[in-house]
Amino acid sequence: MRTALVVLAASVVLLLGVIVGRTILHQPEAIGNVETVTIDLDEDAISRHLSEAIQIKTVSYQRQDDFQAREFEAFIDWVKKTYPEVNDAMTLTRLGGYTLLYRWEGSDPDLKPILVTGHYDVVPVIPGSEKQWQYPPFGGEIVDGVIWGRGALDDKSAVVAQLEAATYLTQSGFAPKRTVYFSFGHDEELGGPNGAAKVAEYLADQDVQLAWSLDEGSFLFDGMLPGVEELIATINVAEKGSLTLNIVAKSAGGHSSMPPRRTAVGILAEAITALEAKPVPGGLSGLSEQMFDTASRYMSFGNRMLFANRWLFDGLIENRLSDVAFSNAMLRTTTAPTMLSGSVKVNVLPIEAVATVNFRLHPRDSVERVLDHVKSIVENADVEVRLPRGSGVAASPVSSWESTGYRAVERAVRETYGEVVITPGLMIGGTDSRHYGKVADDAYRFNPMTVSQNDLTGFHGTNEKISVANLAQGTRTYVRIVSLGSME
Repeated sequence: MRTALVVLAASVVLLLGVIVGRTILHQPEAIGNVETVTIDLDEDAISRHLSEAIQIKTVSYQRQDDFQAREFEAFIDWVKKTYPEVNDAMTLTRLGGYTLLYRWEGSDPDLKPILVTGHYDVVPVIPGSEKQWQYPPFGGEIVDGVIWGRGALDDKSAVVAQLEAATYLTQSGFAPKRTVYFSFGHDEELGGPNGAAKVAEYLADQDVQLAWSLDEGSFLFDGMLPGVEELIATINVAEKGSLTLNIVAKSAGGHSSMPPRRTAVGILAEAITALEAKPVPGGLSGLSEQMFDTASRYMSFGNRMLFANRWLFDGLIENRLSDVAFSNAMLRTTTAPTMLSGSVKVNVLPIEAVATVNFRLHPRDSVERVLDHVKSIVENADVEVRLPRGSGVAASPVSSWESTGYRAVERAVRETYGEVVITPGLMIGGTDSRHYGKVADDAYRFNPMTVSQNDLTGFHGTNEKISVANLAQGTRTYVRIVSLGSME
């Protein structure tokens, strides 16, 4: 008995030693010395230009009949007037009516070009929410070093920062080795069918294959990942796909005064509850594994211990990550019931009750796999799963995070922001890169501005804003991205 206890104690000590030792070794990887680059900018002029851009109401309405062509023409005229150096140094092609494609000729035609892009259309302000804005949504007001208004983050700040960066480079006499394209889309908020899609078609017709493209996407996150105090720059190397399904519950209709034991609405509620209880299987593998492996090296000892010893704590890690919406979306295809419909009248039992459910597809999952998963959970004699025509879009290919393009963006961030955590990431929403990626070896999605938890409600919501300092720092990073990316 005593021998068994000694063996058990020795085993526990050995196990603890292994766990602690692996945790100690789970440190940030050594990074070569990168010196901070000083770039002097006129921050007041840059902020004033974003303010002016916000005041032009380039809104993408869902109904095509609501399209305000004069606002988009006004924005195009404003770009030409405000950035004459860009228009002098580059050739401009208008595509889809209002999307701007600038071409900056490189000195080496044998090198594949690069593309830096953003979109200048914005979503509408939610009707009735105008009074909830601290400053008018299209006022572009600058107050205490902050620029307010629709598009301040999504995505006029990136467009202005790119134009400012291009202006800075042309004024400095910079000459790219690779040809550089800048594309400014006008309908990204509608999926980019007449903007980015037309640009991709145009480049393909011109036999242009890009080395890489850089679109909107992630940011430098401040305090977004629990346990990590440093800024985290996630350079998204892929984006999720999208699938919308209708879950249809059926039952006998009739008068609401004599309902059956199980109504269509009740059956539908059971189906949706079952679907939410059994999400699409996820896990830390591939891109998700790389992202959290990198980020966890900057966490406290306790959290590092979990990630350093995944062989022991993998289940606990995934449970914890699944409880946080942001990290859960990185692990799996997400399930989101978004719309419900039933009876046409308060006292009429519906024959069919319908729930619309939106899935954002992880790169590991196909449309077919998710459809089969949903059917296995909810489909029976009373419930049907319907796939609306054209609703399934697969996730994008995963771009390399070892390429010169990724390294150029990574180095540019370090040169302007200093010591930050940089990791490849997964875009959980949709961008115009779904189109640009068709003509690029690699497609990256990253805005070099800082975003905190408090900023998130501004995206498509109220009180969208960005600080002048944040905008200027993003501009400096674009200067270095174009400089480094076009010379390698």
